[in-house]
Amino acid sequence: MSKETERQRWQRNFADLLQELRVAQTGVQILFAFLLTLPFSNGFTRTTDFQKDVYVVSLLAAAAATALIISPVAFHRALFRQGRKPELVRFAHRMASGGLAFMLVSMVSAVLLITDFVLDRPLAFVLSALTALWFLGFWALLPFARRNWGEDDIDDEDDDPRTLTGD
Repeated sequence: MSKETERQRWQRNFADLLQELRVAQTGVQILFAFLLTLPFSNGFTRTTDFQKDVYVVSLLAAAAATALIISPVAFHRALFRQGRKPELVRFAHRMASGGLAFMLVSMVSAVLLITDFVLDRPLAFVLSALTALWFLGFWALLPFARRNWGEDDIDDEDDDPRTLTGD
């Protein structure tokens, strides 16, 4: 079996990253669309100044997340066919990470906005903090804690049918 070349690895990394960005892009676009329509709903006039401030934070964070998550596409267009895939992958990784950070801020702010609107503020803060911890747990703590999963495994072992049957 042949190992992938460095060029093939960069191509695979970029394809994997694009798949991840498609998932994140869909989520942030739905949140952003919701936030854009919120001020036009009947109940928005009943929001407090605090809730309006939280809304603005959530809206701007969603806009920033959208810009960062979509930016690898523009970067790819600018570098198309220049043989700079490693640079593109490194840039896209940074932008995706930044986009996820802004998406976290936007989602937690949106939770705070809604829970503060329907519940008492102390409970809204607790639920928003739990939401932030939940997302950080799955988006940061767990991935970083398990970064070295399978480090000792051989990649090709999964493809060998003898390893699946125990032979």
